[in-house]
Amino acid sequence: MKLLLPNTVDLDLDPPSDVVAIGYAVDRPVPDEHTDAEALVVWGNPAHQLRDAAQRLGRLRWVQTLAAGPDAVLAAQFGPGVVITSGQSLHDGPVAEHALALILAAARRLNLTIRAQIGHRWAGELGGLQPVAPVGNFRSLRGARVTIWGFGGIAATLAPHLAALGATVAGVARHPGERGGFPVVVDADLPKVLPTTDVLVMILPATAETVHALGAEQLALLPPHAWLVNVGRGATVDEQAVLDAVRAGRLAGAALDVFDTEPLPADSGLWDEPNVIITPHAAGGRPVGAAVLITENLAALRAGTTMRNVVRLESP
Repeated sequence: MKLLLPNTVDLDLDPPSDVVAIGYAVDRPVPDEHTDAEALVVWGNPAHQLRDAAQRLGRLRWVQTLAAGPDAVLAAQFGPGVVITSGQSLHDGPVAEHALALILAAARRLNLTIRAQIGHRWAGELGGLQPVAPVGNFRSLRGARVTIWGFGGIAATLAPHLAALGATVAGVARHPGERGGFPVVVDADLPKVLPTTDVLVMILPATAETVHALGAEQLALLPPHAWLVNVGRGATVDEQAVLDAVRAGRLAGAALDVFDTEPLPADSGLWDEPNVIITPHAAGGRPVGAAVLITENLAALRAGTTMRNVVRLESP
């Protein structure tokens, strides 16, 4: 059995003796001599390379993407006989850490202090004596109400950190209930939840149903002092609606790591807004535990048992 491994991540694998692990460059077509591979690991592959692989790897049985969201692999249209598994859970820690950093940066107005630093200006209005319990102004996680839309593994990792700093955390997901001690409601409950939200954290996957899930209608439900943080997928947020809300003072600010078009075009109005924090899709990028996931799924594939993070099963 031949297993293709990307050159974009170091993987310390110890495959069985009858499995040949071959490295390949993600920015070039898979060499002809390796198109007989039965397993393909994907990480950072451009869309054209994935489409080429889907067309030329005729013996492929399994694609393991190390990304939390499988949208790029699904878009490549691998054949119906190919099992696709995602990198869900590999990015829980790194993305939660980045989300926490963005939330704290927003609360402490680091975006404005950095601008002042560049201009050699002591931003005294942002320092000095501060109200202990500010009303109608998000300046601390202590007492803040944080809503996480898309309450999966990343949210489950992030929520306890927010709570430890004094925030009240609630989630929004497909199914209501309680997860890890945090209440979770469904999308239909957003009109009740958003008006009392100080920080809305988006961690939704990119699907046909989530395109611009957060638009002008939902943003209008947030209080004017609220901040938006998006570490999920850019397609889930209407960027123009966010820009309009920030400019009009209907939204205090936005901290965005993902965008509809990446890199974010130089002419985007988001760049010049003082209360918009932009990071270059930096939340993930570190698939922690990838080797273990690949090893377990490889063993399951060979044994015909259940694989982890299955997105699409082999057709009968």
